[in-house]
Amino acid sequence: MAGESDKFEVYQDRREEWRWRRIASNGKIVGAACEGYKDRKDCESNMNRGYKEKDKWEFYEDKRGEWRWRRKASNGKIVGAASEGYKKRGDAESNAARQGFKAD
Repeated sequence: MAGESDKFEVYQDRREEWRWRRIASNGKIVGAACEGYKDRKDCESNMNRGYKEKDKWEFYEDKRGEWRWRRKASNGKIVGAASEGYKKRGDAESNAARQGFKAD
C-alpha cells in the first residue's frame, strides 16, 4: 500500500510554530501541515489524524489546471491539503489516501 514507508518530520517554522510534513521513500514531500501550531502536541495530533468519518474531502482543479485536495473537519476548519498539484484527479485521490481519505 502506498505510504507504508513514509516518514514524518515535525519542525518549527520561522515564526517558531510547529509544523509537520510527510515524506515518501523517494524523498518527495507528499503531505504537510496547512498551518503552524503553538503546541507541538497539537501539531502531532493533526499529523496523526488518520481516517475521520465526519471529515469532508474536496477535490478541485487549481488555476494551473492541476488536481488538488482539501480536508475539512466537521467544524469547517481545513485540517489538511495537497502539497502539490496532480495531472489526474485519481493521483490526487491516491495522495489524499495517505492522509486518511477513503473513496465511497
